[in-house]
Amino acid sequence: MQANDDQVLEKLLRGRFSCRAFLPKPVPREAIERILSIAQHTASWNNTQPWHLLITSGAETEKFRQALIAQVMSGATPKTDLPWPREYIGTSLERRRECGFALYNAVGVPRGDKAAYAKQGMENFRLFGAPHVAIVTSDEPLGPYGALDCGAYVTSFMTAAQSLGVATIAQAAVTQQGEFIHRYFGIPASRMLVCGISFGYADKDHPVNNYRTTRVPIEAAAEFRG
Repeated sequence: MQANDDQVLEKLLRGRFSCRAFLPKPVPREAIERILSIAQHTASWNNTQPWHLLITSGAETEKFRQALIAQVMSGATPKTDLPWPREYIGTSLERRRECGFALYNAVGVPRGDKAAYAKQGMENFRLFGAPHVAIVTSDEPLGPYGALDCGAYVTSFMTAAQSLGVATIAQAAVTQQGEFIHRYFGIPASRMLVCGISFGYADKDHPVNNYRTTRVPIEAAAEFRG
């Protein structure tokens, strides 16, 4: 029996997870282009389509990985194009903590072990070993509306990747070194860094990929009037 479109979409969204351990196997170029082709249908404000991706593969990914790690280890002051959340409060704080503790439990990091937290945090800048990373930028003059459209695009990209068996993780962490990334890739100031997407094939045997975050019921996310 053939699944309905809504069932297919739900299966893809439920199946997608933030992959934090990748195999070194590269994704074929035709598969990457297929992901991009699907994601290009994302809706945007006045059809501005503000997203642009700079995608690395092979030696270029490894060069960037090593350069990014060196930049972070140098103690350089983080500088982002988009402001970080002012603070996490209420349910946002609770959900963030739940996610973090589940991650640390999966990799055997004891609660309160700050050194181990920092070591795991550095995996962000290793791109979790992914063979590819996409640097997502937006038209800077569009401000938050361009960033919002790029957020929708990132979801489309990750869902399209899931449909092809490609694992992903959206990373705001890499943009902490925004000034460095602008300089490294020659990205002009007219382009605003939104996030990175590390992608490839998941290492399914790694324990970090065997935990899942929870989702609140629709009653907590939506309110009906009338």
